[in-house]
Amino acid sequence: MSDRTVFFISDGTGITAETFGNAILAQFDMQPRHVRLPFVDTVDKAHQVVRQINHTAEAEGKKPIVFSTLVNMEVLRVIQAGCQGMLLDMFATFVNPLEEELGIKSHHRIGRFSDASKSKAYNDRIEAINFSLAHDDGQMNRDLEQSDVILVGVSRSGKTPTSLYLAMQYGLKASNYPLIPEDFERNQLPPALVPHKKKIFGLTIQAERLSEIRNERRPNSKYASLENCRAEVHEAEAMMRRSGIRWLSTTTKSIEEIATTILQEIRPERLEY
Repeated sequence: MSDRTVFFISDGTGITAETFGNAILAQFDMQPRHVRLPFVDTVDKAHQVVRQINHTAEAEGKKPIVFSTLVNMEVLRVIQAGCQGMLLDMFATFVNPLEEELGIKSHHRIGRFSDASKSKAYNDRIEAINFSLAHDDGQMNRDLEQSDVILVGVSRSGKTPTSLYLAMQYGLKASNYPLIPEDFERNQLPPALVPHKKKIFGLTIQAERLSEIRNERRPNSKYASLENCRAEVHEAEAMMRRSGIRWLSTTTKSIEEIATTILQEIRPERLEY
């Protein structure tokens, strides 16, 4: 079913429409063509969108599926009146019933932050991202007490993308610290981490997968060899067991699954959505 087109329309970035829409589409065995149409914030742009959707409907002979998170009612009315696709208005589906139940009107804000320059939550999120970048791969450890989460594991086990996801999605200051052969020789956690054990979460990975990932970066090296990867993973897991650190394997897990598990286990006091 790759001949069906799905539109994601928003007067903001469209991230909500696309995330929610893709979650629903994942329930169906199909691979539609995706068309992202963000920043549809004027009537003129709405008319252009209608023409694009209708042209697609005529060319394919099928109704396109249209996920919308449009807040501007004037813009939405243009889409509702002229669109020949199957329109799924997420705000009408969820916001309107909530307004009735709560007895109050929603803000009808475009996007997560109505004015990023004045939003404390947004600025805190940027600060968390900068913190996580500065504390990537053990670059800085003098202020680890400010970390909400500290990830440990062997090189290329998924620490950096998970740290950045926690910072970007939840505004958490996430540090990550690689476990290296010198740590295994000492047979203990790096000294800088010991005072912060409650915040530490470990990531591991199957040695075969780790070798594949490392070979993409440094092919045919000792660093990427399967034998070395097996030894490092074994030592890292043994160290985490001895130290009483919670950990999981990232081999078959998505970033979202990894982050969710970490949040359930660590439960940071400062958590934003």
